[in-house]
Amino acid sequence: MNILLIEDNLSIIKGLAYSFEKNNYKITYKTNIKETKEYLKNNTNIDLIIIDITLPDGNGFELFENTIKTLKIPTIFLTAKDEEDDIVKGLNLGAEDYITKPFSTKELLARINKILLRSKKKNIIKIKDITFDMEKLALYKNQQQIELTPLELKIINILFLNINKVVSRNTLLDKIWEWTGNFVDDHTITVYLKRIREKIGTDIIKTIKGIGYRIDEE
Repeated sequence: MNILLIEDNLSIIKGLAYSFEKNNYKITYKTNIKETKEYLKNNTNIDLIIIDITLPDGNGFELFENTIKTLKIPTIFLTAKDEEDDIVKGLNLGAEDYITKPFSTKELLARINKILLRSKKKNIIKIKDITFDMEKLALYKNQQQIELTPLELKIINILFLNINKVVSRNTLLDKIWEWTGNFVDDHTITVYLKRIREKIGTDIIKTIKGIGYRIDEE
């Protein structure tokens, strides 16, 4: 797991680097906003960001809102302040969590583990013997990848994005038109779903007669 720490206190950096490496987390640290922005231009393979609110060249809230938020990387705010307004502001901006100094390294590691586990669960959905990785757009059956065409993968992705909800045939028709620029009719949808079901070989896609299709969590 790759963690980016944005913090200017060298004692905290050294302490966390030691603890993270002991727990098999790879840590990269930056001490100010300018360095962080430059780093993030070419490095987005990050599982979690820990950011101090007060940095030498600006505000951690603004860095998160203007740069980090769009990357959709789970973020924990780290600060010496314990004012309720700051906590609420951080969470309202979209941060996963907030911890105040001084803090227990064990507590921080526990929070990190929960966030990474929650993030993994969001991105990987398992139903019966079928697993869909939403980041990789890859479908597996008993850990063996199922070969789907790009269009079939997009259809599966829509169904998993709307887990427990019906995706109407009209929605699928509109999307296929958007993706391919080709006119399709109801029969085409039926053919695509038949092919996908045959390749999957597990009855996870339900037909809602006269409306559309749905995948339900177990």
